[in-house]
Amino acid sequence: MEKPSIRTIIIIVIVIIIGLYAIGEVNYFSKKIVEEKDIVSPVVTIPAIGVHETINNVSISQGVYHEQQSYTPTNGEVILFGHRTLQGSPFLRLNELQTGDIISIQWPGIGEVNYTVTNQTIVPGSHTMSTHEDKNSIFLITCDPIGSTANRLIVEGNMSSFSSVNEEILNENPQQYNALIVMGIFLILGIAIAYFTPKETRIYILITVAVIMAILIYFYLFPIPSDAIYSKINWLNGGFMEV
Repeated sequence: MEKPSIRTIIIIVIVIIIGLYAIGEVNYFSKKIVEEKDIVSPVVTIPAIGVHETINNVSISQGVYHEQQSYTPTNGEVILFGHRTLQGSPFLRLNELQTGDIISIQWPGIGEVNYTVTNQTIVPGSHTMSTHEDKNSIFLITCDPIGSTANRLIVEGNMSSFSSVNEEILNENPQQYNALIVMGIFLILGIAIAYFTPKETRIYILITVAVIMAILIYFYLFPIPSDAIYSKINWLNGGFMEV
């Protein structure tokens, strides 16, 4: 077996970096399934941008986070945070929302609360907000631009309708296979990269892909807190990327 060339080493490094991001996403989706098992959580759906996410009150690292200093739907202003890149990227397309689009919240014990988008603004990352009990509005907040923490993108909506909770939406989990999908994409990509590598050194790429696949399977079966992985990824890119 020939020694790997500089080109092969560079390709291996690229595969490892892609693998790190894949590990982070596989772990995130697997951990999310474990944490939400047998728990009925609130759900936010935004049909215009394909969002269907559970809401948690622990951390933005677990998906869409309900700011505890804000209120629950119908009881005042609601603030929801979500990542735009990595960790499921729940608010990746938040900037695409238009005036009149619907944000729907299924909240156990309250019901289905629909908000109509009224405004979209970009503010500095240091921007702070206060909430009011006498207003039934919602604010969806994420980082802007994509991959940066420089600013915050804020989408505002006003409550437009209220009804009983939709149990079907509440119990649906469209993300249950996302971890397996990420693993499949990585495997296909890894094999494709190896295919276009010279035969003499192709084995090195295949070994790298096999090792990372083994790690992916491990984190799929035994996920850990997402921050433990994403803190390393953020260090890798210099701490500038919003994760």
